[in-house]
Amino acid sequence: MVVLRGLCVSSSCFRKQNRKQSGRWQFPPANRYHRYSMFKTVLMCPPTYFDVREAKNPYMGQAIDRSKAQQQWDSLRRSLEDSGLKVELIDPVKDFEDMVFAANQVFVGQARNGEKFIVPSHMRYPSRHQEVAFYVDWFRGRGYRVIDLNLGEEYLEGHGDLLWHPDGSRIWAAYGFRSTRGGVEKFSKEMAKMGFPVTPLELIDAHCYHLDTCLCPLNQDAALIYPGAFSTKSLAAIRGGFARIHELTRDETVQFMGNGIVANGRFLTPRLNEHLSQILAQEGLVPIVVDTSEFEKSGGSAFCMKAFLD
Repeated sequence: MVVLRGLCVSSSCFRKQNRKQSGRWQFPPANRYHRYSMFKTVLMCPPTYFDVREAKNPYMGQAIDRSKAQQQWDSLRRSLEDSGLKVELIDPVKDFEDMVFAANQVFVGQARNGEKFIVPSHMRYPSRHQEVAFYVDWFRGRGYRVIDLNLGEEYLEGHGDLLWHPDGSRIWAAYGFRSTRGGVEKFSKEMAKMGFPVTPLELIDAHCYHLDTCLCPLNQDAALIYPGAFSTKSLAAIRGGFARIHELTRDETVQFMGNGIVANGRFLTPRLNEHLSQILAQEGLVPIVVDTSEFEKSGGSAFCMKAFLD
């Protein structure tokens, strides 16, 4: 049995595939994960003003227990630090209840010459527009180049819809519910100038309103996906981009099991079942279960609450 923050899960496949004769965990070579194995720092925003005030997705509607939300956020932060990551903080701002979802306000990248940059988001809902400026100021103050796409009437929602391939070679970009196709096209043209191809993906399930709810790269060769979230053409593109595709059911997906964080050989997830345990064992990842139930009332989980900085 494997004990994960109070949760016991039967995982004989972990012992068979990921343990040396000495009984210690055996992880895959670091170059298997490339960027994912080299992350050192994440940005988070404390949930001081977190709340649900308007229905922006199908999950929203229940009242928030702020004390419990703070405890869950603290646990996620500790789990990230336990995974070897440094956590940087941005100050929360009163009346901006969604600032806690730090993956959305900007897209963070590094050019091939080593220059760090961000692409500010244009959020679909007006209540989130002003969050972006606080994040842009935070990054600008730390030397990041700001690439303003002048999105106009188009929308683009940061790492909610824009995911780096784990080796840093290209970017997966979704549209359909939050980001628009026009926003993705403008983003793609700018990234092409920097040598990063972008693969557009169309989302078709409203419960998968952001890409990070239904596509989770585990390493450069493997990804978790919910097939029903994508158009036929988009699903084919994903299958062509990974050597191994692990499919989640819709029930697993709406429980945010695909909204996990890969961090130095670990996978931080809000829930774990035998199916996901077997997938993670195959990919050499150790699951860490972190409760995010209060944030799920707003349609987000672990991945949504952080932005990788390096």
